[in-house]
Amino acid sequence: MDRFLSNTVSRIDAKGRVSVPAHFRAVVQKRGYSELYALRCLDLPAMDVGGLDLLDRYEQRIAQEDPFLRTADDMSFFCHGDGAFLKVDQDGRITMTDFIREHTGISAEVAFVGRGNFFQIWEPGRLATYGAQARARLLQLRQGTAHEAKAGERPE
Repeated sequence: MDRFLSNTVSRIDAKGRVSVPAHFRAVVQKRGYSELYALRCLDLPAMDVGGLDLLDRYEQRIAQEDPFLRTADDMSFFCHGDGAFLKVDQDGRITMTDFIREHTGISAEVAFVGRGNFFQIWEPGRLATYGAQARARLLQLRQGTAHEAKAGERPE
């Protein structure tokens, strides 16, 4: 498997470290990441975490912008100033820094959530709330689409 899938909650130890789930570490190893890059989500209390390819993706998008406009500068601040490298120790743990804790609200436990090419770090309660909201939005979308399809059908 070469994608970050599923989710799990892990406890933070007394030194502020948490074990990255084994299936996520396997993806990290398979992709050859020597360290992880964590970036604050722009609109969620979570961190996006991946390898340098995550950072590359943002930098490619910045390169498409006019360097004299504020958008390029704002995007650079977002991906360079709101990110941090995370070292994975020999036991597969990362440290929950103040940088991460302040943005996410993480205290005693960390929720790891696969997002395909990257994963996210959440405070478990906030993740549960977000997950319920996301499922409700998708259900509403599905029901709206199903309702529109029925309304457009011809009676036989």
